[in-house]
Amino acid sequence: MLETVSLFSGCGGLDLGFMQAGFNIIWANDNDKHAVKAYQENFGNHIQFGNITDINPKDIPKHKVLIGGFPCQPFSMMGGKLGFTDTRGTLFFNIEKILEEHSPDIVVLENVRHLKTHDNGNTFKVIKEVLEKKLNYKVYAKVLNSSDFGVPQTRNRIFIVCFKDHSIDFSFPDPILLTSTMQDLLDKDVDVKYYLSQKIKKTILAEGTKNYKAKPEIDLKIARPLCATMHKMHRASQDNYVTQPSEVALQAGKTPIRRLTPLECARLQGFPIDNNKYQIVVSDTQAYRQFGNAVTVSVANHVAQSIIKAINTGTENKEHNEEKIKDVVPI
Repeated sequence: MLETVSLFSGCGGLDLGFMQAGFNIIWANDNDKHAVKAYQENFGNHIQFGNITDINPKDIPKHKVLIGGFPCQPFSMMGGKLGFTDTRGTLFFNIEKILEEHSPDIVVLENVRHLKTHDNGNTFKVIKEVLEKKLNYKVYAKVLNSSDFGVPQTRNRIFIVCFKDHSIDFSFPDPILLTSTMQDLLDKDVDVKYYLSQKIKKTILAEGTKNYKAKPEIDLKIARPLCATMHKMHRASQDNYVTQPSEVALQAGKTPIRRLTPLECARLQGFPIDNNKYQIVVSDTQAYRQFGNAVTVSVANHVAQSIIKAINTGTENKEHNEEKIKDVVPI
């Protein structure tokens, strides 16, 4: 079994994708109590609540694989792209300490795509040098878009996949055909609370101020990236809104336009919400935060499957070479 430790686990998007591919998550961690509650309800009590900076690496169980979508706010547009000058950005060095202690065979890290270009590429350069030169991993990195892996959401994230065994030849998964739109994932009967009032509609559909203007678009076929603050309802140039006339909403004085529900956000992140394999057990506000922060399950799963394929291919090549050596008759 590929015993796996998960850091910054959130509500479990990355973990679920890897579990679906056969990885065994034996220990997980997050410092958000609401995310831990959601994780425990859906996956079990192997997750610990607490700040990773307070956890001694020696107290983490031995593992072959380490995965983690480490905090992306320091490197994101929304977070001001502060990087390692933000204390959250330094959490990578906590990952480094854990890798020094346990030296797992495989490491998978996820972050926003801006990580690769942040500070003119210097931030990513530091991360790569630590992984390659200090920790002796063979490193692969690529930006993957969720809409290329079965879900109608534009969400570009960098995946960093590392192997201790330098003979392993890894390839990131190829895109698959997108066969659904955001509209295909919408519920038909939605609570009136999700509909916009006449007053808020004007703000939501506004182009913005003189310093920041953007065209407000709704009813997109492929959703904009879900974000952790979408419960605050940003303008339509940032968040996702749909037109879905409702007699109940009309009677309540609301417009035909509404925001997405937490259930719809879960679908846009690839969570198996409709067959009761994943339950939302937190408030709407916390659910919006969790799904906005989550790693898209289907992307994680395709990466995990590619890792399995690379391992199996590497093992087969080794066995083949060993057989060839046995067949050599000494002179």
